[in-house]
Amino acid sequence: MQRVTISVSDEFAAELEAFMARHGYENRSEALRDLARAGLGQTAVAETAGAGQCYATLAYVYDHHTRDIPRRLTETYHSRHDLAVANLHVHLDHDHCLEVAVLRGRTVDVRDFAQAIIAERGVRHGNVTFVPVDIGAEPHSHSQNGGTGHSHARPKG
Repeated sequence: MQRVTISVSDEFAAELEAFMARHGYENRSEALRDLARAGLGQTAVAETAGAGQCYATLAYVYDHHTRDIPRRLTETYHSRHDLAVANLHVHLDHDHCLEVAVLRGRTVDVRDFAQAIIAERGVRHGNVTFVPVDIGAEPHSHSQNGGTGHSHARPKG
């Protein structure tokens, strides 16, 4: 094991201590390792899994008064309707909406779609979380009368 020394601001150290207390970490090294693994894992999926399949959640807040944003978002979703599995729309206040989309498809397509939504003028606080999956067909049945094999997405790792 290698030792890495980093310097952080007092504010960051306080945030880290609060995170550790909320999640039951006994020391900074374990907390930072888990945070780093999570960040590296998301980055790896987002950057390198070109043809691999994934599920993802895309969450973002937007100001619905921004010129044409409802129309632009709708057009973006319609142009890639194959990726969107489900959407949740929440009115946060008079001006802002929160949308959460469950996406499924090739990781590169999901990543590009999510980035297009997040980059829209008027969208704030966008975040995408990837779940890499294996898609495989297995002969099995969900009923007592038998059935044919079909594919399921199984989370990797």
